[in-house]
Amino acid sequence: MAREQALLSTEIVNRGVEPSGPDAGSPTFSVRVRRRLPDFLQSVNLKYVRLGYHYLISHGVYLATIPVIVLVCGAEVGSLSRDELWRKVWGEATYDLATVLAFLAVLAFTISVYIMSRPRPVYLIDFACYKPADELKVSKAEFIDLARKSGKFDEDSLAFQSRLLAKSGIGDESYMPRCVFEPGTNCATMKEGRAEASAAMFAALDELFDKCRVRPKDVGVLVVNCSLFNPTPSLSAMIVNKYKLRGNIKSFNLGGMGCSAGVIAVDLARDMLQASGAGLAVVVSTEAVSFTWYAGKRRSMLIPNAFFRAGCAAVLLSNRRRDFHRAKYQLEHIVRTHKGADDRSFRSVYQEEDEQRIKGLSISRDLVEVGGHALKTNITTLGPLVLPFSEQILFFAGVLFRHLFPSKTSAPPPPSADGDASAAAPYIPDFKRAFEHFCMHAASRDVLEHLQGNLGLRDGDLEASRAALHRFGNTSSSSIWYELAYLEAKGRVRRGDRVWQLAFGSGFKCNSAVWRAVRRVRRPARSPWLDCVEQYPARMNA
Repeated sequence: MAREQALLSTEIVNRGVEPSGPDAGSPTFSVRVRRRLPDFLQSVNLKYVRLGYHYLISHGVYLATIPVIVLVCGAEVGSLSRDELWRKVWGEATYDLATVLAFLAVLAFTISVYIMSRPRPVYLIDFACYKPADELKVSKAEFIDLARKSGKFDEDSLAFQSRLLAKSGIGDESYMPRCVFEPGTNCATMKEGRAEASAAMFAALDELFDKCRVRPKDVGVLVVNCSLFNPTPSLSAMIVNKYKLRGNIKSFNLGGMGCSAGVIAVDLARDMLQASGAGLAVVVSTEAVSFTWYAGKRRSMLIPNAFFRAGCAAVLLSNRRRDFHRAKYQLEHIVRTHKGADDRSFRSVYQEEDEQRIKGLSISRDLVEVGGHALKTNITTLGPLVLPFSEQILFFAGVLFRHLFPSKTSAPPPPSADGDASAAAPYIPDFKRAFEHFCMHAASRDVLEHLQGNLGLRDGDLEASRAALHRFGNTSSSSIWYELAYLEAKGRVRRGDRVWQLAFGSGFKCNSAVWRAVRRVRRPARSPWLDCVEQYPARMNA
């Protein structure tokens, strides 16, 4: 019971003055009870720490053994004088031509196998984010006005969406397709979906191919992800047809995987590049807002209306070594977490029909809690791969202590002599020592605030996420690329900087991608932020 209460927060809401009835003219209040994001850094499961260290050791065994071999050989050679070493090598040893040639052949074969078996590094050459036309801009006030004129919502549903918009963190210049506001029509038609998807994907791809000076026929792998709109032929087939891609292209279309599918698409593209040899891969991440739109009365299904906005990103990847000099980033790690085995996690984001058989996306009250558990698992596995050794020691010691002595850590820590309760609190790793930049999925203002508090981040660390949410809204799987575009437009990415992209979505899934800048990234000449980047972050506080 105590653990359940710890996940709840209360808020007193002023409902205004009662207009009628026996209490007319009296102020009214209500108490709102919510679930807060779990403090996942205080409840880490030890098995996920072990999993992270398993990843680290499996990739670092050669780096650990090579220094030992060098040390042993160096000690042996160092114990001999130059004359003794010369005598052992040339005086006491006998060689023939066959032995020397065999040794050289084995050495060359071993080096060749090692080089050929090593996975090629995957580079991000460049990416492009779709910026819709200005006529698709919609302010919060215009959103409610157009929704009211469409005749699809009653006043209670409009008031609920208005309250969501007011605290969403979204500004007045995000983009939405106008078909969702048309009165008396079903916007989720195949015609409207294809029109929306093609406009976004083709605009992003046109910019990407132009920026990278790549011919579409040079692309060997294509991965497209869109959660709710999955026509036949697929979105990837639409791209193949539009750009006349080659006939042996490896094409994939990911559907129903939510806002974290962008990282999944990058992971799939990486695997296909490694399996098929050197080449180029394009990843397209988008969402059809007309298929997330809900015109009913169930509040859990009205939530996506207030948050999801139009957006798309196209990314060009390469594992050709000659592309290193023109690449921006190198992919270092991808860690994926799936909580679909848990029923609450599986149903936390669920597409279904309401009582009137109106289709929509239902958001469960458990979403924040199950999202917190997925995040906990993901960052616990990622931590050993990216945190400095000193942070790993302190973090692992804290986890081990809580695992061995749970009774001493189950109760809240007593305040110290100066009234500070933090003295007995578990150690929270400083992720700012692992990453210079953070691109966390811009789901909503509340989610970003909880993430900031639990990870101990500063306001500046989540500036890109808040700016993307304010300017473009929740663009689903492409939001992490709008955030990276913001960092580039500000000129903040320097050589060697590491970028953490973190996204989560239905299933329930949480996925992380870590990129390292291979050069200083200059401010791009083409970006969705060029006309407004100087107004941020001040614009968010206006």
